[in-house]
Amino acid sequence: MRELNITKLEEQQRLDKYLLRYLKNTGTGFIYRMMRKKNITLNGKKPKGNELLKEGDVIRLYLAEDTILKFQNDGIQEEFPVSKELKILYEDDQILAVNKPAGMLSQKAQSQDVSVNEYNMGYLIQSGQMTSEDFLRYRPGICNRLDRNTSGLILAAKTLPAARQLSELIQSHDLKKFYLTIVAGDLKESGHVKAYLQKDESENKVRVESHPFEGGDMIETAYEPISSSGRETLLKVQLITGRTHQIRSHLAYLGHPVIGDGKYGRKDINEYYRKTYGLKHQLLHAHQIYFPELDGSLHALSGTCIEAPLPELFSEIIAGISPDV
Repeated sequence: MRELNITKLEEQQRLDKYLLRYLKNTGTGFIYRMMRKKNITLNGKKPKGNELLKEGDVIRLYLAEDTILKFQNDGIQEEFPVSKELKILYEDDQILAVNKPAGMLSQKAQSQDVSVNEYNMGYLIQSGQMTSEDFLRYRPGICNRLDRNTSGLILAAKTLPAARQLSELIQSHDLKKFYLTIVAGDLKESGHVKAYLQKDESENKVRVESHPFEGGDMIETAYEPISSSGRETLLKVQLITGRTHQIRSHLAYLGHPVIGDGKYGRKDINEYYRKTYGLKHQLLHAHQIYFPELDGSLHALSGTCIEAPLPELFSEIIAGISPDV
């Protein structure tokens, strides 16, 4: 028999979802069959499966230890590495904010990948905040994804309540997210623009049009020029909606592609920056996130801003645009 004591970290999950995560190689049918037979109990009683867990609840698994281990990834212990490249910007008992370098995945694309998610879990284990066993109950995850070749601020939730609140804030656009980018051409005026975007899954590329079209989702982007050489412009961009490749594709559609962007940018400009600076990725950096007034799990972040410093190469290229920036 194994006893699971629900902590604040794990509360507000449905019992069946919790068990499917904990016994990851089983299925819904097995879980409900074990509950009906009282081989799985909640606070000493036969559960229905749809109960919302709360701190202090006790789940008992009247299963052989070998059976439990088999359902937990066949007893194979996952390994979570730690990255020296991933810098912590902010941390409390609810969230972790990190500065992702360009070239690192936010989330796994394939099973063998190592992403910000895995590095975060490696850090939580190394710092003694969580164990591999804890990840069977609740698996911390990132809440705002960045493209592989975009650098900057990523938020990860340590608890389920924090994950839910962050998700709600992102979906309602109550988090204000600002990026820094260097684009081709001379932009002198601020803009607040809308368009329509559709993703082509087969090409992993998007199409942008100024008018509504079938399958197109509305996008909204605001930008403010900070400095310009006449050949390129440093922009502060507010991501108002959050569609795939939105900033890169929207600015390219407006005639000012992000420098270094191999998908939507200009090859001749990208080649110049590759030869001059050794640039291998787009110059797009998730710079700031502003939080509204908050209560609940994220009350400590109420009215605050988290900021991710620019990568060294990005700062070097900015210095070439204007020595005053």
